[in-house]
Amino acid sequence: MAARKVLGYTRVSTQEQVNGFGLEVQAKAIKDYAKANGLRLVRTLSDEGQSGSNGLDARVGLAEALAIVERGEVAGIVVYRMDRLARDLLLQETLMARMRAAGAEVISVSEPDMDSDDPTRVLVRQVLGSISQYERALIRGRMMAGKAAKVSKGGYGGGRPSFGWRAEGKELVRDDREQDVIALVRHLSEDEGMSSRQIAAKLEELGHRPKEGQHWSSVQVLRILSRS
Repeated sequence: MAARKVLGYTRVSTQEQVNGFGLEVQAKAIKDYAKANGLRLVRTLSDEGQSGSNGLDARVGLAEALAIVERGEVAGIVVYRMDRLARDLLLQETLMARMRAAGAEVISVSEPDMDSDDPTRVLVRQVLGSISQYERALIRGRMMAGKAAKVSKGGYGGGRPSFGWRAEGKELVRDDREQDVIALVRHLSEDEGMSSRQIAAKLEELGHRPKEGQHWSSVQVLRILSRS
């Protein structure tokens, strides 16, 4: 079986460089870990002189690593310690959640079992999950409100258009063929006094076809009359 492909990620701040905790030390530890654990280290990306509290806008190496992960090119990112990924626990868990969503994982050389049941990490994950659920509910609510407002003004709110109309892009337009059938249904009902069952049979006889199914039913005729 082919070895899992992973990226390495290293980061140092200016003070840490002064203290001798450099990129080379982290990179060697990551390389040794990958070799010992049967991982294929594709590449190691770095951010030099960047604080662990900085976001992706300032950390080009981490942003590139996440992009590679989210394209499905590797199975995870290996770091020397989790604080190389981010010093803040909330930011760490946010990045890990993003990795998990992409089907990948974060592996720490110095800290095994990062997906443990540590109470603090579990709490953060639950908070993040609640926030994500809340954001999804807000987005869904805005979409539904926008759809309702559009429909109330006579616009197209999505879904299968009713008989006599068709969707073009995000708008409803008249279907001339079906509009002719609607006019015929109204004439047969109002002027000829036919029942819905008789009208369905007449439409079949004339070769008209409904929007759904192969044959007309009295229910479809009644639906057209009610909308008209």
